[in-house]
Amino acid sequence: MVKLVIRIDLGPEDHIGPGKIELLERVAELGSISAAGRSMGMSYRRAWDLIDQINRKFEKPVVAAHTGGKAGGGTKLTKFGEDLVRNYRAIAEKALRSSKANMDAINRSLRKG
Repeated sequence: MVKLVIRIDLGPEDHIGPGKIELLERVAELGSISAAGRSMGMSYRRAWDLIDQINRKFEKPVVAAHTGGKAGGGTKLTKFGEDLVRNYRAIAEKALRSSKANMDAINRSLRKG
């Protein structure tokens, strides 16, 4: 089955795609870069590097660390990070909806088995 994957190029070597967006979503869900990375089968270092790449590309950060308290510290998405995820998902949804007939035609043309 064919699949449409949306990648938004931000420059010659920088892009935002489904992997980075999923990482941000998991940071929002789990409240931790390390937990988000582990849930995706990647090291903390790899997860942090990906988030750092995103942060360096935009004027505003996508995550904010918070410290202390009984539960300890953690990480959450900033308003900008939430907006980035929402905008990416909206673009992907519109692209999928508008290309459905074409994707179905390609799927019907694939060899079976």
